[in-house]
Amino acid sequence: MAPKKAAPAAAPPAQRKPAPASPAKTTYLVAYNFVSAVLWATVLGRVVAVYAMRGPAAVHLFTGDFARWTQTLAGMEVLHALFGIVRSPLFTTVVQVLSRFVLVWAVVYPFPQLAASPFYSSMLLAWSLTEVIRYTYFAVSLSSGARGCPPAFTWLRYSTFTVLYPVGILSECAMIWLAAEGPAAALHELAPWVLRAVLLLYVPGSYIMYTHMMKQRRKVLARQKTE
Repeated sequence: MAPKKAAPAAAPPAQRKPAPASPAKTTYLVAYNFVSAVLWATVLGRVVAVYAMRGPAAVHLFTGDFARWTQTLAGMEVLHALFGIVRSPLFTTVVQVLSRFVLVWAVVYPFPQLAASPFYSSMLLAWSLTEVIRYTYFAVSLSSGARGCPPAFTWLRYSTFTVLYPVGILSECAMIWLAAEGPAAALHELAPWVLRAVLLLYVPGSYIMYTHMMKQRRKVLARQKTE
């Protein structure tokens, strides 16, 4: 009796490609990113112009309210991640948005005198540069379809954070420290301790955010080389 032939190995299942985004979703995201890029470009222009002409003490007077509401709009990104409108990790999105909300609503808003510090200007400068690049990158990528974003701009998106993130984080920590060691006690006796606790959270939070971006950078730039 002839031996039975071994059954051929089953072919691995074809990897499913993610479904393309609906036109309505793409249009919304392009519009959101475009508007956000314009708003942050306005913040950047105001910070640079006012700082150059009047110094850091005047930056908040001409930029503070606009920057606060521009940052507040970024709360939409938590909803985008929560409902799967974008593929951003929910945790890192919440960490970044919440930390900035603390700065604009719990530090600078109740204690506007702290915004006279150069750290406020450097914080807004780091934020606005980061966001102009990031939102423009996403707007161009989404509107370009299969062509994607130009390689040079992709490199810019995933490289400038190596400088801008540390500048932003150090500026944020300095602003929180100034509030904790200064006027926060007048608001509530526990307020300085809450702010110091927030500073402690910056240690793991900053590490998580920075390593997340480094992983993204390696993945995106490696894929770019193979294309």
